[in-house]
Amino acid sequence: MSLRLPERYRYIVVEGPIGAGKTSLARAFGERAGGTAVLEEPDANPFLPGFYQDRARFALPTQLYFLFQRATQVRALSQPDLFAGLIVADFMIDKDALFARVTLNDDEFALYQRVWSQLRPQAPTPDLVIYLQASPATLVERVRRRNVAYERNIPDDYLVLLAESYARFFHHYDAAPVLTVNSENLNFVDQPGDFDLLLQRVIAMRGPREFFSMGS
Repeated sequence: MSLRLPERYRYIVVEGPIGAGKTSLARAFGERAGGTAVLEEPDANPFLPGFYQDRARFALPTQLYFLFQRATQVRALSQPDLFAGLIVADFMIDKDALFARVTLNDDEFALYQRVWSQLRPQAPTPDLVIYLQASPATLVERVRRRNVAYERNIPDDYLVLLAESYARFFHHYDAAPVLTVNSENLNFVDQPGDFDLLLQRVIAMRGPREFFSMGS
């Protein structure tokens, strides 16, 4: 199926907790909708493996590394000539504080906020945010199945906490239109038809907040 996104979509963000499938979907947009995928680089964070083994010890350096990495990426997104074509990112800078609040103690979070205020990371407002949801049990199963070495030590309760935090975040988020997608029965990698269905829903979207799942 060949579908073309309306011109109003120049910058799309795909978000969701670990295991929701945001990177796979962002890549699918890049490959099948003629877009450029801008992806997080967790493998570049030298503190991440330690974080999943000892969260209390490695939370702050892990979070600050990601903050600087994301700030650099969104700074590049602010260049005027970048939007000659569709850009699809698998993260939004707004969610950085979500992770910080979950992982840092109060003193560390206060320091993080000071760094944020000095850094003042700015990003263009997305034309659309696609928020991928899945049950905690599905997130846990997906993370275990993909068998990334440093993810083997992620506690199940941490994935549950992230899913709850994302749900609260997007309940209040109103800076851009949001399409909430139940990804339980969607496979954007192995089932091309699933991506086509989602793309049709994106094209047909009219309201500021809509929902999509198989059969909706």
